Amino acid sequence: MLNCSPVIERAEILGELQAALRRSPVVVLVGARQTGKTTLARQLLPYDALGYFDLEDPASLARLEQPMTALAPLEGLVVIDEVQLRPELFPILRVLVDRLDKATRFLVLGSASGNLLRQTSESLAGRMERIQIGGLSLSEVGAESEGRECERRLWLRGGFPRSYLAKQEADGLRWRENFVQTLLERHLPQWGVRVPAIALQRFLRLLAHLHGQIWNAAEPARTLGVSDATTRRYLDLLTDALMVRQLQPWYANLKKRQVRAPKVYVRDSGLLHALLGVSTEKELLNHPKSGASWEGFVIEQILCSEPHDETFFWATHQGAEIDLLLRRGDRLLGVECKRVDAPRMTRSIRIALEDLGLEHIAIVYPGHRRYPLADQVEAVPLAQIAEPGGLF
Repeated sequence: MLNCSPVIERAEILGELQAALRRSPVVVLVGARQTGKTTLARQLLPYDALGYFDLEDPASLARLEQPMTALAPLEGLVVIDEVQLRPELFPILRVLVDRLDKATRFLVLGSASGNLLRQTSESLAGRMERIQIGGLSLSEVGAESEGRECERRLWLRGGFPRSYLAKQEADGLRWRENFVQTLLERHLPQWGVRVPAIALQRFLRLLAHLHGQIWNAAEPARTLGVSDATTRRYLDLLTDALMVRQLQPWYANLKKRQVRAPKVYVRDSGLLHALLGVSTEKELLNHPKSGASWEGFVIEQILCSEPHDETFFWATHQGAEIDLLLRRGDRLLGVECKRVDAPRMTRSIRIALEDLGLEHIAIVYPGHRRYPLADQVEAVPLAQIAEPGGLF
């Protein structure tokens, strides 16, 4: 039995939410289902408050039959949960924000990204802030103080709070299996997805075996007996549901032939392991996708902790590759994920430094000591992502 803390405080993102609500009349909190959006919202406004609307609750839906009448008189904080079920509310929020001069603030929670974000950007441009919440991070589970035990647990079980906090490994695995089934059979159809759940489930299990690879629609299309365009549609649906990450390629003006297709990852490592049939740490360490799983896990941890404007990977057809590029303004920073005891300089790193003009490269590995490998290259233990200063 692991000894990691049974209570998770998400103080950093709660503070970020409070600051955004002071600045902007509308804040959109986006994240996959069961990542803790509702829990955070209820810390700001009780569920039984007049201004709390849960669009999966028939009572809230009845109150919003006449949305302008229901929302216009409210003051203070108003929460609308699962807004992707009623995207037509966004234009009404724009009218209310423009019409009301009182200090009303709207916190809007959504479990899908694509269409939801397009609605908000079109309807609420200049009036909103967007915050994305992921699964639990290394800092939130106390990896920097509790040590490697919590780090391993987070990698195996993933960052969904109910999975991570389950009393037994089997309980966490069963929760993740049920989560996937419920998402595909119930929630995606609620959001207007007209694809059979069994087809998406087959595709998602196939995608787990392609985790960390460059996307090629032809292979899953042949396996599933569908067209390339259909597999692309499936991939985009699961990306919009925040289940899958498509990491886009960085393309530099070089003479070398560079990869132009995205890399695909199942965003939560625990869901990935459930889809692969992995239930224990021993099975994970012996699995052929172990290295790719760790790479995806590290990338998600970095993206939730390191500030960035855009993210990419870089690869050439000659074999040079950098797992992750972070753009901060005019700065370009590189990350390599190496599950080895002692990282070393590689030909890919030297080529990337020369060809891309990277300011710094961090090689993240599961060790304990931070040390330089070259002027612009440093080996960094994974746990240090959770500490002040992070990677760079």
